[in-house]
Amino acid sequence: MSADSSAQEPAAELLEHLLGSLLSDFRFWFERGELLLDLCPDSVMAPEERVALRGELEQARRELVAATSLRQATPAPVALAMDTLAPWHQLVMRVWSLSACLRRSGVALPQLSWPEPPAFPGL
Repeated sequence: MSADSSAQEPAAELLEHLLGSLLSDFRFWFERGELLLDLCPDSVMAPEERVALRGELEQARRELVAATSLRQATPAPVALAMDTLAPWHQLVMRVWSLSACLRRSGVALPQLSWPEPPAFPGL
């Protein structure tokens, strides 16, 4: 094993850990968005807007499943392009905005149950 490859191992582990955590967060917020849409009255968001947002969340979840499967099937560390991550991040911000609107409207929201973060290798 060369010094160069042994120096890359911690970086690869870090990349793998960060990507796993990020994908887990996206999954959490996409699921939370679908739950919030189930609770959303017409006074907060029109039915057509809810249908459109739900469609975007479902599409993002399918993309996320594909990215997760690819990551698990690839023996080497992988990264995701910003072109993939940026729309997911924007969708999460829309979920946060919906949550804020629901709270301002007095809608009782279920407690957040945070997923257990993945353990970092070597700790």
